[in-house]
Amino acid sequence: MLPLPVPQEDSHRRRKDLGPPEDWKNLTSKYLERLQQRKKTWLTVGVSSRPRPGPDPSSLLYTLLSVFRATSKVEQKRLTVLVHLAGADPAWLGETVLHISSLFSPQILAGQLLLIHAPPDAYPPAGAGASGASGRELYSEQNVDHAFLLSSASKLSEYFLLLEDNAFCAPNFISHLQWKVEALRSQPWAFLEFANLGVLGKLFRSSDLPTLAHFLLLFYREKPLDRLLAHFRVLLAQKDPILCTPFLFYHRAPYDPRNDRQKALGAHRKSSYAPDNPPGAAFTDMKVFEVHSPWEAYTLDESFFWTLNVSAGNHLTVILNQPADLRRVQVLTGTIVEGKYALERGQVELGYGPEGMPQRCSSFVLLGRLLEGQLDQEVVPRSVGHQVSCVRLLANANQAGGLIVRHIYLWEEHARDAGRSG
Repeated sequence: MLPLPVPQEDSHRRRKDLGPPEDWKNLTSKYLERLQQRKKTWLTVGVSSRPRPGPDPSSLLYTLLSVFRATSKVEQKRLTVLVHLAGADPAWLGETVLHISSLFSPQILAGQLLLIHAPPDAYPPAGAGASGASGRELYSEQNVDHAFLLSSASKLSEYFLLLEDNAFCAPNFISHLQWKVEALRSQPWAFLEFANLGVLGKLFRSSDLPTLAHFLLLFYREKPLDRLLAHFRVLLAQKDPILCTPFLFYHRAPYDPRNDRQKALGAHRKSSYAPDNPPGAAFTDMKVFEVHSPWEAYTLDESFFWTLNVSAGNHLTVILNQPADLRRVQVLTGTIVEGKYALERGQVELGYGPEGMPQRCSSFVLLGRLLEGQLDQEVVPRSVGHQVSCVRLLANANQAGGLIVRHIYLWEEHARDAGRSG
């Protein structure tokens, strides 16, 4: 693990501006020397993280857990994980290093996990050239954070994967990445995209990282990172993005069970088309990957449930904390773009009469059958949707090759909601 220098806040005030890239490279070279002497692996996963307010301060730890849980022992031999702990808050830095060291000491000792911290002089003074625009200051810092991350990673491996610090990963993602790179060996590309949100899941050749870092430093004040990456792609003669499906990386939304109802009736209720997903639990009798639990199919973010071979009679069931009056149900399976791993033969059922411990519904009625892996249906007659305690996705046939359940969305009757909120 690379030693982490203590941030020196005074140096931020002494700096008038960020120096030219050549000076910046000389400034940081002493911090990178030990990294560059390491034996190369096939892939470096890079994450940059800063302290930030919010309900999920441990999102970086969950991201690292997801990376290592989603890789086999064989894959981990081809993997290096590089984390840039950015920012000038020594308390956060020390606490984060302590947590990571206690949770991931085997990976650190094996040289699989490296922690770095940029020297303070790598950053411009707060507000320099930003005309007081806090948004611009934030993305300027982010661009410099990532320039340091990319420079540090340039000699660690053949390829570099950019993640965010609130992500989770599909199982065996390294094998998927290797297969895709091999399939595109004869095709020129600047970077491949294994997610469609922000800068998450971008795969680069490590040989391009110094150029990209230089590019970010030249234009760090001009645009946010995702837009700079789009410009960089065009400059390297890749006109259009290359989206690789199924997507392997998704954002993990902060989860607080106490806030589910407020979220459903608040932010998500701004549009009458947005689902409610009242509080409940999800379970299945299918094999569960650690980073893709049944709950992931019922959240209102972009997470999903992913399993392998499916047998007739397998199910994924949502049990609501309180019976609800439903007016619409939507179940989406398969990848977004190509529809791979959709449930080929299945149906959705509504359940009533919760009983037992753990709870289960004593009776079910058929709502509808999936068509091309999807169902989006108004509940007719309305009486069928009243006092629903369970929503069950049921497989009607064996299916090899995997299944992705993207979303189970539920809409409640508006009149009843108005009565509850009044």
